[in-house]
Formats: sequence, structure tokens, C-alpha cells
Amino acid sequence: MAVPEVNQGVQVPTRPQTPEGWPRGLIVLLALAGGVVAIAGVHAFSGILGPVFLALMLVVAVQPLGNRLRRKGAPMWVAVLATLASVYFVLFGLIGALAVSVAQLATLLPQYADKADQLVADVQTRLGQLDIGSDQVETVLSNIDFGKLVGLLDDVLLGLLGVFSNLFFLVAVLLFMAIDAASFGDRMRAVAFSRPDIAYAFSAFASGTRSYLIVSTVFGLIVAVIDAGALWAMGIPLPLLWGLLSFITNYIPNIGFVIGLIPPALIALLEGGPVMMLWVIVVYSVINVTIQSVIQPKFVGDAVGLSVTVTFLALVFWGWVLGPLGALLAIPATLLVKTLLLDIDPTTRWANALISGSAPTPEEMVVAEQEAEVRTRELQSAAEEDLTDGERGEVVGTVVGDDVDGEVERA
Repeated sequence: MAVPEVNQGVQVPTRPQTPEGWPRGLIVLLALAGGVVAIAGVHAFSGILGPVFLALMLVVAVQPLGNRLRRKGAPMWVAVLATLASVYFVLFGLIGALAVSVAQLATLLPQYADKADQLVADVQTRLGQLDIGSDQVETVLSNIDFGKLVGLLDDVLLGLLGVFSNLFFLVAVLLFMAIDAASFGDRMRAVAFSRPDIAYAFSAFASGTRSYLIVSTVFGLIVAVIDAGALWAMGIPLPLLWGLLSFITNYIPNIGFVIGLIPPALIALLEGGPVMMLWVIVVYSVINVTIQSVIQPKFVGDAVGLSVTVTFLALVFWGWVLGPLGALLAIPATLLVKTLLLDIDPTTRWANALISGSAPTPEEMVVAEQEAEVRTRELQSAAEEDLTDGERGEVVGTVVGDDVDGEVERA
């Protein structure tokens, strides 16, 4: 079998060795058992871990603002206040918009009670014209409860608000994380000095998460504007509400547009009948399938290095583990797991080829490993440059002393 040529000077990673006396199959089984226990623990504490991870994502998203202020010489308290204000603005702005939308919808839904009854009567008449017996018609229509169907609209939006139900805890966690985020750069430089591979992994996680949030936010705004405009043109009530819902569900991979389609389609059914509902479904499908299911996954895959299959399985998995909040945070949570299990160890980064959006060639794998090595050395060099001559001498003396003590113990 031919071996692909690689650039000279590039070192191919050596194959990791299993501990002596431990069969590889046993190691895999132990890892799977540990994973099951960890997943069960996360699921049991999802009410706490979900808001904590949401706070982490919000802080990671706005952290560059604080870092830029620090580089320009601003005091640390200014960077903390800027980070905190940005996070709170996003959080309370979203909660406020959802609360107002739910209130508007609550005043609108009672107006459709008579239209729902009329729609049932029309369906009964149509079925009678098809020579379907009255008993059969009554049996079919008795299973249709339009009160529950209309109430589904409220349930969808209330479910989104339920994501932020533990608001006080979330606000408190954001406060403390924003304070710690001001010194996060210094902490990473300290880690990069002694463990550059770990610093590189967390740096890649932060940049990948920001890329995903930027891509999802941009495409979410595009989808929201187009959907709201199309619904307004068709005369559907509350087009801004459904545009906001499209924006939020855009963070749910693969099936987000289906969740965002249900409420306006039901409103269209009650407002203009089945024909209007069909038009809403067609317009939403054309817009959202084209943007969210064809164009956006390509950009998301390139930004975070995950295939479409992995993103869908991540949605199912994190939705089960963390509930509705897990569906919104499926991609960032998967990136964190990828960081802790794969990127943090150079000997396991080969697994990225199995979950990446596009199949890399052997040359691309070697180049990616080389770039990771270069970035790791850059982080370590930057950390070493921050040390003064006295601190560098003290560190070197400590390291040499530890080496001598180790040699004496081995002797």
C-alpha cells in the first residue's frame, strides 16, 4: 500500500501504547462504563448544569470585548462591567421580548375560539359530502380538541421562557463568571507555560464556540427577517413574534425550523383556513430548508469541525440530558466534550477526522497536526515571554532541582 508523501520535517505522531497487562477491549469497556455514570450524573443535575453552561456560553461570546479593553489599558473593573453589561443586555433583552410575545399571544388566542368551531363544522360538512357516515364523522371529530391545539402555541413560547426559569441563579452565575473572565487570559498563559497542549485545546474550544455563535446569529437574523416579512405579506398576525421564534430556534440544529413553523402554521389555519396554512408551510419550507438545512450546516460544519450527522445526534443526546436548554446548547456542549476528550491530548486528535464536516486527506491531517503543534509552541512562548528574568531563573532552578531530586530517588 502506497504511503502518502508528507512535507519534510513533519513528525507523524507515534502510536499510543496501552498500559502493560491491560487489554484494549477492557480499557474501552471501563471508559464506556465511566461515560454512562458521568452522563447519568449530568442528567440528574441538569437543572443546575444547564444554566451554568448557558452562562459559560454567554461569557465566552462576549469575552473578546473585555480582552480588547484590557489591551487598550482599561482597568480590570471596566472590563468586568463591560462584559457583564453585554451579557445582561442579551439575556434580559431576549427574556423581555419573549415575555411581551407571550402576553400578546394570550390576548389574541381567545379571538379564534369561534373560528375553531366554524373550522370543525366545515370539516364535518366536507366529510359528509364524501359519503362518510355521520357516526364516523363524529368519531373522528371527537378526537380533535382545538382548545388544546391552540393552547399548543402558548406551550411552545412558555417552554422557551422555561429555559430561563431559574433566572436568579443564572444571573448570579453570570456575575461571578464575568468577574473571573477578566483574568481568564492570565490564567491561560499560566496553563500554557507548563501544559501548552491543554491551553491550545481550550483556546480552540473558545474560538470554535464563538465561530458557531457568530454563524448561527447571522443566519438566524437573516431567517428571522425573511420569515417575518413573508408572514406580514400574507397577513398572518404577530409576524415579529414568529420572526423572533425563528431566530431562537435557529440555534437548534437540523430541526429548528420545524419547531419554529408549528405556531405560525396553526395561526394561519385559524386565520385563513387550510389554504393559508399550506402557503405558510410552503414558504417556510423553501426559506428555512434552503438556508438552515442546506447553506448554514456547511458553514457551521466548517466553523466547528462537526459533521451534519454528529450535530443531529448531539441535538438528540443533549436534548435528553439537559432538556430544552440542551437542544439550544447542543453544538457548544459537543465542542466542550470534544475538547476534554480529543483536543486536549495530541495522541487522540486523529479522531477529529471521524467527526469532521468533510473527510480530510492524510496530508491535511499531518498539516493540521503541524499547525496545532505550532500554535501550542506559540502559546508556550508567549507565556514564557511574560516572565521576568528573575521569575524565569527561579522557575528554571525549581525545575532543575526537581530533576536532581528525581535522579537521586531513582538511584
